Amino acid sequence: MKICVVTDKRRQISVRLPPCDFALFGFGALGFVDYECELDGKSDKLEQASKLSRAARCGVLCGCITNSRGLLRKSVAVASGGKLLGITDMLNVFDGEEYKSGAAVGVYSVGGYKVGLCIDNDLFFPECIKTCALCGCNLIAVHAEEVADGIPPLLIRSYAYLYGMPVVLCAGGTAYFADINGVLASSNQEVAVFETSPKNSYRLVTSRRRGLFTAETEDF
Repeated sequence: MKICVVTDKRRQISVRLPPCDFALFGFGALGFVDYECELDGKSDKLEQASKLSRAARCGVLCGCITNSRGLLRKSVAVASGGKLLGITDMLNVFDGEEYKSGAAVGVYSVGGYKVGLCIDNDLFFPECIKTCALCGCNLIAVHAEEVADGIPPLLIRSYAYLYGMPVVLCAGGTAYFADINGVLASSNQEVAVFETSPKNSYRLVTSRRRGLFTAETEDF
């Protein structure tokens, strides 16, 4: 599996991509996407992403700010094979922010792989990552506007190790990649490529809990 990350150092969607299975674009590529303008044909940003996915023969995941009749959301648009597969919104909005929250975790099948989305604030909520793991995702793609401190790279390293899925993070002008062994790599180039081999390794974990007993249950 090859993952390409186009950071916000290149603030446009048009770029010649190297061979890859997925390409992540930061929030600066599409910028502000107004649904009404898209439907009226006054803008074609989502169409550009779809066309790039067909030309580059890979999945394209673009961070953007979407506007739905005045309601702003942090979102990721996903395209593959020249088609827009969907748009997923950030689920968790902190107090003081102007955005509205989304309603569902984004999981997409692209190029034979299952990709789970994690958008900005959602990175601080482990249940988002756990849900993607339970859905059988092969990769977690994280889009953030910036990395204000060293916490997000630390989190993706922990999540990749704990849940057995590689995690790639596109944050402002930097790309990060964490594999399931807890190894973290980063790049501040305009275009970075990471490569990994998906693994579906499982181990048995048992635990004891009080309750849920029947009359025949014996003490252990």
